[in-house]
Amino acid sequence: MYTATLTSASRASITDSARGFTLIEIMVVVVIMGILAALVVPKLIGRTDDARIIAAKQDIATVMQALKLYKLDNQHYPTTEQGLQALITKPTTGPVANGWKVGGYIDKIPKDPWGNPYQYLSPGIKGEVDVISLGGDGLPGGTDSDADIGSWDL
Repeated sequence: MYTATLTSASRASITDSARGFTLIEIMVVVVIMGILAALVVPKLIGRTDDARIIAAKQDIATVMQALKLYKLDNQHYPTTEQGLQALITKPTTGPVANGWKVGGYIDKIPKDPWGNPYQYLSPGIKGEVDVISLGGDGLPGGTDSDADIGSWDL
């Protein structure tokens, strides 16, 4: 029968390699992670409003393209009463849309990045037609992320 005997040197090498981290080492890593988080997180948080504003401008540009196609086919924009829904389904009221394209001009009317519907005015206040997001607060006017974003901003 074979029995292994470990010398004190081999026991020491086994315990050294199986040893975990000390409390000090763990605390140093946690402090470094805290410092990194304190530097990075504020920069990321401030960017969400910027991203929403950019997304709203993209949505408005897409809707404006669909409105231009509608006008090409029908010689006029939808009325305010017909609204943006005229880009999806043929209007049954207001000016006749004889050239309305089967399938519509856009798949669906998007909501703005804050979850509110886009506003549509025809004739517009600042252009032939206006497509407007009322911003983060959902109310006219405002500043920063609460400011209105319109087709005139493109």
